[in-house]
Amino acid sequence: MKKLILIRHAKSSWEDPLLDDHERPLNDRGHRDAPQMAHRLKEREVIADLIISSTAVRAKATAYITAERLDFPKEEILIRKDLYHTSENEMLKVLTRLPDTLNTVLLIGHNPGLNDLIIRLGGKIKDLPTAGQFAFSFDTSKWSEIDAENSKVWFVDHPKKVNH
Repeated sequence: MKKLILIRHAKSSWEDPLLDDHERPLNDRGHRDAPQMAHRLKEREVIADLIISSTAVRAKATAYITAERLDFPKEEILIRKDLYHTSENEMLKVLTRLPDTLNTVLLIGHNPGLNDLIIRLGGKIKDLPTAGQFAFSFDTSKWSEIDAENSKVWFVDHPKKVNH
């Protein structure tokens, strides 16, 4: 069985209108929500074999906070430029090429790509909120075989959800 947790980066700052989108940091809410959501993963006893993140500052910050809460070595986070504002096809390519020795993977990225990937993998969502998590389990031992046919929604969570 493979488990995939798709995480949208936490809320980012729009304080500096001249700052390139890629360089936007987390805002106060993002710094509050990211650790809270990572703690919920810990409560679910999630043990990450790999954390993958976009190169965007806000995504990397979310990844580092999540890694710290899950006791995952920050230096082992896989930072990929091709995950910055990319399509679900590109994200799926990254995932289906993962080594089958990995069982639980967290991917931290951006909308609309994450929304599209959730739908493609059989989930239903309008808009994954910032710091939101959408998790699947797949009835397969190979990442190359993950798809809507063998997926099951494991959990969906976001900062404003009361009963997680």
